[in-house]
Amino acid sequence: MPARENNTMKCLPKTPAKLDKLAHLLRGKSNLLIVMQDNPDPDSIAAALALRKLANTLAQVHCSIAHGGTVGRGENRALVHYLNLNLRPFDQIELERFDLTAMVDTQPGAGNNSFPTDSVPNIVIDHHSCRRKTRAAQFVDVRKAYGATATILFEYLCQAQVTPDVPLATALLYAIRSDTQDLGREAVRADVEAIGALYPMANKRMLSHIQRGKVQREYFDLLAKAIENAKIYDNCIITSLGEIAIPDMVGEVADLLLRDDHAAWTLCCGIFAQKMLLSLRTSDATRRADVIMRRIVARRGTGGGHDTIAGGQIPLKKGTKTELAKVEKAIRRKLLKSLAIEDHHPQSLIRTESS
Repeated sequence: MPARENNTMKCLPKTPAKLDKLAHLLRGKSNLLIVMQDNPDPDSIAAALALRKLANTLAQVHCSIAHGGTVGRGENRALVHYLNLNLRPFDQIELERFDLTAMVDTQPGAGNNSFPTDSVPNIVIDHHSCRRKTRAAQFVDVRKAYGATATILFEYLCQAQVTPDVPLATALLYAIRSDTQDLGREAVRADVEAIGALYPMANKRMLSHIQRGKVQREYFDLLAKAIENAKIYDNCIITSLGEIAIPDMVGEVADLLLRDDHAAWTLCCGIFAQKMLLSLRTSDATRRADVIMRRIVARRGTGGGHDTIAGGQIPLKKGTKTELAKVEKAIRRKLLKSLAIEDHHPQSLIRTESS
């Protein structure tokens, strides 16, 4: 295993003092709650697992990992099953039982997690834009340029000279590949080096199994509905899923529609847990998806993301058809106005006999 150890040591953080500060904060504590974003993706899951490994190794701190929502996407469920993770529903958590709280791949006030909005966690590690409330945490490491939060945590493991076991290495590798779309989206050198170091340690057969994760039958109903409802406005495709039980589908549909050879922007909406969930995707290098998402949800909800990928959520008051139609209309108008596209005469994505 010397070769394996050498590979991990390629990815050292620029500020080893961060690890010392984290270790100091963990020292003497007994229980750490690690909070992921609601409906966690592979980056959230792998980052939480890596932070748990650090806390266990550096200070023998017992950790619980929690989230709101569900793990619905086939690949994500396969990852959780492979890792044999006991993820806890956040609504069953008693915060007072924990010495420390941490957030990974999300931040206080982001709107995509179930942490109390009037509280601030002790630790925040993320790769999205730093939010004002995050700065009040005792320990903050937010690296907006990084393609994945998992890369940040892998650097901490390297600095602590902790070699990930096969399941953790597999999770970290899959997370970085997933969040950067195999380094094709918003990846930096640290992400590239992390993938190179983790690949020899990972279970390749399990990676393939995770990528081909089984889906629930409802997945195909939602997919059909998304395509049937999709409307084309110039180089933008907008669709709505209505009520959903698999919140991950919103992002998956937005990714899928961007494969249309004339589309530069895609937006998918879905209703889950009394919220309108939004996923925005783009291949347009002249505008930022996160900036436009914040315009879309302004004064109604929260949102953020990166250059080419963004998400948001708008709380609903009653969830009536009238309210939903009004919110969807406002979302569409704001998006098209931001893109300088006229809001009329849309075309259906699929041709029917009548069209």
